[in-house]
Amino acid sequence: MTLSSVSIKRPVLAIVLSIVLVIFGIVGLLNLEVREYPNIDAPIITVTTNFPGANSDVIESQITEPLEQSINGIDGISIMSSTSREQRSQISVEFDLDKDIDAAANDVRDRVSRVLRQLPPDIENPSVEKADADATPIIIVFVSSNTKNVLEVNNFAANVIAEKIQTIKGVSSTRIFGERKYSMRLRFNPDKLNSYSMTPLDVERVLAKENIELPSGRIEGDNTELTIKTFGRLSTPDEFNNLIIKNVDGSVIRLSDVGYAEYGPENERNEVRGYGLPGVAVAIIPQPGANVLQISDEFSKRFAEIKKDLPEGIEANVIYDFTTFVRKTVFEVEETIFIAFGLVVLIIFLFLRDWRSTFIPVVAIPVSILATFFILYLADYSINVLTLFGVILSIGLVCDDAIVVLENIYAKIEQGMSPMQAAYKGSREIFFAVVSTTITLAAVFL
Repeated sequence: MTLSSVSIKRPVLAIVLSIVLVIFGIVGLLNLEVREYPNIDAPIITVTTNFPGANSDVIESQITEPLEQSINGIDGISIMSSTSREQRSQISVEFDLDKDIDAAANDVRDRVSRVLRQLPPDIENPSVEKADADATPIIIVFVSSNTKNVLEVNNFAANVIAEKIQTIKGVSSTRIFGERKYSMRLRFNPDKLNSYSMTPLDVERVLAKENIELPSGRIEGDNTELTIKTFGRLSTPDEFNNLIIKNVDGSVIRLSDVGYAEYGPENERNEVRGYGLPGVAVAIIPQPGANVLQISDEFSKRFAEIKKDLPEGIEANVIYDFTTFVRKTVFEVEETIFIAFGLVVLIIFLFLRDWRSTFIPVVAIPVSILATFFILYLADYSINVLTLFGVILSIGLVCDDAIVVLENIYAKIEQGMSPMQAAYKGSREIFFAVVSTTITLAAVFL
């Protein structure tokens, strides 16, 4: 006994089964994540190491090569590439698809820590990120002010906006373009330095000795215990200007004698401007395989809270949002599904000219599509452009099967059979042909 025969003999059972399929399909639809493409991104880990003042040759030989040799022994590496540029080394490690990204990051951190002693002592600690070094930002926020300087704007963007965004699930890191970190800049007069037979390197050595805070122990008594703290760190321009950098025959030479200290940005080589104002741009970098739509939804909630607490004079605006294009793409595909469904129903009605016959595909199409979403949910798939295209194709398959069965039943009725007999015999004759055709088409698409 075929499924069609059971449906004809037991219509209540068929209706209940259809309702159950619809309910399960709705449950699956509500729990499926929405994204642009399926999650097929390979795990990528990036190791970034900064070495201030070093050229690309030094970066390559002293940092990149030792790190590559250590990382190369990790199991499951698919591709490893590196870039050595002035002051920075970047190594991107792509793993096999079945490698867990957290496990991959831990393996890379372990290998990096093993080789740290072989690297130059003046480097910044290597950072390990679960993202591609060349990953494209999905959201960029521009922060500016017409009353505050760029240093204050950068401080707010880094300590408030970037930190709140960084904790969003799926975000690998935040990058600040046009970054202006607070720093103490020392500006020298070359002629004055030369007159005292000094170079900037001599001043740097003095700073390394004097601008330091060391543990000083504690003083213990019978009834008291005091912790000693030495204030050796210089923090203001005046303290730097008064620093003694040389003593010649009892004559004290201070920093102010050869130059001066002032607050300034750590990096003055690049600048970001928007709306006619200088500022900084905070970019969100997603993890490989992360759902950018979920990141965008959570970002919108947090950004609304940030906007409420903005200091007076500071403006923050989203100037780029890649997820807008993703949402439009998914919406257009969903719109195509409804258009295809409407056209199919209209064409069937125009040819059959019978609303009862048209009603069959009208019911069959939604039931089939909704039931498909439950299968997608069980398979841990997502609603994306490719799965929606598959749904569009399935509309044609369902209609083809329905029309073929209807035509065979009508042929039996025209031969003088009763509607019930025609439905039973017509569907039974063509059942296996329809099933085999559908399976063949599905196999072709697979």
